Amino acid sequence: MSAYFIANIFIHNEAEYQKYLGRVDEVFEEFNGKYLAVDKGPEVLEGEWNYSRAVLIEFPDRESLKAWYYSDAYQEIVRHRLNGAACDTIIVGPSA
Repeated sequence: MSAYFIANIFIHNEAEYQKYLGRVDEVFEEFNGKYLAVDKGPEVLEGEWNYSRAVLIEFPDRESLKAWYYSDAYQEIVRHRLNGAACDTIIVGPSA
């Protein structure tokens, strides 16, 4: 059953974040992920949302998602996202 990577991102260093964006797709494609949404202005129904964008990515299952996230290739570039933005990320979907 599908698992979802949800990221709420507040970009504070666009140049550093662009280093991440420049390489993420090539790494992402190896793990059967599918972008469902990248939204720079989602509609807030409750609470506050103090981010620059929301990202929703679908993977075939939790194991595939974790294989992508913890892969050497992704860990090599995720530092650019974390240096360029404050990020809150979660996995939603059935437990392993």
